[in-house]
Amino acid sequence: MTLELNQVTTIFLAIALLVLGRLLVNKVGVLQKFCIPAPVVGGLLFAILATVCKAAGLVTFSLDTSLQSLFMLTFFTTVGLGASFKLVKLGGKLLIIYWLACGFLALMQNVIGVSMASLFNIHPLIGMMAGAVSMEGGHGAATAFGQTVEDLGIDSALSIGVAAATFGLVAGGLIGGPVVKFLISKYNLKPTETDEMAGEFSVEKDEAEIQTNTFFTQILLITFCMALGTYLGDLFSSATGFVLPGYVGAMFVAVIVRNIVDKFNPKAIHMKSVGLIGDITLGIFLSMALMSIKLWEVAGLALPLLVIVFVQVVFIVLFGIFVLFRLLGKNYDAAVMVAGFTGHGLGATPNAMANMAAVTERFGPSRKAYLVVPIVGAFLIDVFAMPIIITTINLFQ
Repeated sequence: MTLELNQVTTIFLAIALLVLGRLLVNKVGVLQKFCIPAPVVGGLLFAILATVCKAAGLVTFSLDTSLQSLFMLTFFTTVGLGASFKLVKLGGKLLIIYWLACGFLALMQNVIGVSMASLFNIHPLIGMMAGAVSMEGGHGAATAFGQTVEDLGIDSALSIGVAAATFGLVAGGLIGGPVVKFLISKYNLKPTETDEMAGEFSVEKDEAEIQTNTFFTQILLITFCMALGTYLGDLFSSATGFVLPGYVGAMFVAVIVRNIVDKFNPKAIHMKSVGLIGDITLGIFLSMALMSIKLWEVAGLALPLLVIVFVQVVFIVLFGIFVLFRLLGKNYDAAVMVAGFTGHGLGATPNAMANMAAVTERFGPSRKAYLVVPIVGAFLIDVFAMPIIITTINLFQ
């Protein structure tokens, strides 16, 4: 028997699973510890249930996820609108070094993924899905690019990307603390905060309340960037033959719009509203994507996937200890940033923040790390990662 859920019912189910995921994350300590996103919890539970029902011959679920791409497009556009280059100036030299290191990491993660795929005699793009897409990109990028890769004829790419992102999240939460503890003990590191740095490394916060007029202004800007970005993306793809997903074009248009608007009216973009829209659309988009994945398709690739993720973890640990730590100054702040690097380099920015919180609560504060890591992890990282991922797709499609 096939149970078909229409568009409205599918959205309801996605939101219900998102709420269920939030409840479980709040109740289950291990989910909080590793910063597992609520939509991942709820969506994967349904995917497991659907797999069991199909295997038992009880029922097959058919979901109408046609609106998933709209939520995905909106989320990536809000990411672009958050990319104010005024914040880059606050971070200075350390932010640039950290940013470039993240770009290099994205490149190497794809090299590792594609190389390991060739060893296992599987498609290079399957290896890429266990590379920068799911490691630095996390569940959001894994889901978005997974759909793009599946559209190119690579079955189960989305499921593999989500699985790799989940493994990466757990690994990123596990290794961050031990790596920094090793650096602090080996080099006898201490916090280096000074009073004058407090003002230098404070990021302005938008405390204004959300109002209807302000909210609609943000919707106007977001939909403008979505419309122009998807149009330019399609135009670019047709002119060059180079695959450029619409959400990537929308995100980069949003980056340009944000920094042009900042020149004329810095208060026009209200980040509380933009952040709220981004959080909601990301949650629904991830929930819809995860609840519709076919887990039975990735069973045969479980071993190669685990091996690739293991190699990714080993690489980021070695790179963080022997390269990034030295480039960032070989001091306490550098060690804390390495904790953040392992967090979002294998999973997501919340993972990075959790890693740094665990370190600073025990050993002392690091305002530099708390400025640099969230700025790069939240949006700047995509400036390098997106072109690298898209180039890899076009090389191996």
